[in-house]
Amino acid sequence: MRTLYFDCFSGISGDMVIGALIDAGADPVQMEEELKKLNMDEEYNLSWGKVVKNGITSTKFDVILTSKSDQTHEHSHSHEHEHSHGHSHSHEHEHRHGHSNSHGHEHSLGHEHNHSHVPHSHPGSRTYKQIVEAINEANFIESVANMSLAIFKKIGEAEGHIHGLPLEKVHFHEVGAVDSIIDIIGAAILIDQLGIESVQSSAIPTGSGHIHIDHGIYPVPAPATLEILKGVPIASNDIRSELATPTGAAIAAVLAGNFGSLPPMTVESIGYGAGTKTFENHPNVLRVIIGETQ
Repeated sequence: MRTLYFDCFSGISGDMVIGALIDAGADPVQMEEELKKLNMDEEYNLSWGKVVKNGITSTKFDVILTSKSDQTHEHSHSHEHEHSHGHSHSHEHEHRHGHSNSHGHEHSLGHEHNHSHVPHSHPGSRTYKQIVEAINEANFIESVANMSLAIFKKIGEAEGHIHGLPLEKVHFHEVGAVDSIIDIIGAAILIDQLGIESVQSSAIPTGSGHIHIDHGIYPVPAPATLEILKGVPIASNDIRSELATPTGAAIAAVLAGNFGSLPPMTVESIGYGAGTKTFENHPNVLRVIIGETQ
């Protein structure tokens, strides 16, 4: 059975998943074409390129929002330079904000964001119902649509539980932005493209410390991430940073049929997806291992 294993030794996020799958041999150009079925392609540009994270060559994937996305979230960042190739612009977009930057030119990768408070009303966000309609109207193949819908439902139910709202009334101000939609559906497209029949994962390290979210300063893992990871093994980690985002957590929680150590397999390909942050003694990458299991 063709199996994908998420080796989350440095956490997991949506952009890390896509970067790792591309690094393992998936075709991002075909993914880009498929994503046009959503009729959102005027709102973003995609970029991917090689970076080196603590000695490991990996692929950094980014969704660069254009002015047409109407994303006006404020943010500030400090530059942490990495060697990169191709059109690259970095951001960490799962959980907190979208980018108003739309340069499309080469930027150094590895920007770490200091999160600013974001108002509740996000012009470019979409409701759960709108996301479901967009996926259903896009005419993706059934496996891609089902994976995407299941992941969004997982996040929507977590948000609804935290805010005391039924699923149909959840407004995805945190994960309804274009970049997270692309991460989730793009990951489903690439997993299908690679012919993956089963998914397994390591335990998920969430990191530690505190982050700013819409409702104030919260401990890591953020409430939505922790809710999504109910029933999933969480690994201890002393890194004071958010390692698992809601999008990354939901991808693993929904798709992985088993959590544990690397299963016996004949390894066929390995991919490294770069995260946004850079740690002094720890490569901030997600490793995926693809091979045949019994």
